[in-house]
Formats: sequence, C-alpha cells, structure tokens
Amino acid sequence: MEGRLQKQLGQNLKAHREALKLSQEAFAAELGMHRTYVGDLERGNRNLSLRAVERLAEKLDLDPLLLLEEN
Repeated sequence: MEGRLQKQLGQNLKAHREALKLSQEAFAAELGMHRTYVGDLERGNRNLSLRAVERLAEKLDLDPLLLLEEN
C-alpha cells in the first residue's frame, strides 16, 4: 500500500499528542514546528526522511520505531 508508513507515523504522532492532551498548536510549539506542518504529518501528507523521523522521535523522547509501528 502506497504511503502506509507515512499514514502510520501520522496516526502514531496524533495518538501521542492526544495522550499528552495537547492541541496541535501547543504540540507544534513544543516541537519547534508550525501547526500546519504537524497537521500535515498527522494526516500522512509529509514524506519524511529517516533522519527526520529520528529527529522527531528525539524531540518526543521516543524510540523512532514507535512512530512507525502498527497498532
């Protein structure tokens, strides 16, 4: 399936944000990103490099594989 990992990363990112009880705007501010970029990530509309996934996971203090793991 095309874009499966992008969509999975988005779902996992959104679940993590919701577990923290943060709005997209507050979450984006914590990550040093723009809210619309975070929204694009959550919808699976961004094709991140592996290094970008690693950096995002570092900011979230997560193992990068958790962002790609199917639930």
